[in-house]
Amino acid sequence: MNSYYVYILTNKTNSVIYIGITNNLLRRLYEHKNKLLKGFTKKYNVNKLVYFEQTSDINEAIKREKTLKKWNREWKLELIKKQNPEFKDLSSEWEF
Repeated sequence: MNSYYVYILTNKTNSVIYIGITNNLLRRLYEHKNKLLKGFTKKYNVNKLVYFEQTSDINEAIKREKTLKKWNREWKLELIKKQNPEFKDLSSEWEF
């Protein structure tokens, strides 16, 4: 069974929000943390995982990512706070 993840990253000061999708969360975070991906996350040093959801349906994951990206900032922050009120890096103890 495949797994797909919709995830939210932020930077050290929690001032930037990035929403992405992947089928391998560990690999993708390694890429973000080591600045292997060109673009927004590298430019703004966005590499702290503060929220993620998992599903086995790729279409559901894509739909959820698109929905979250349309949300205003406050809604995104509330979603994060419900699961991670202190905005801790959820991947801080993972091995990369």
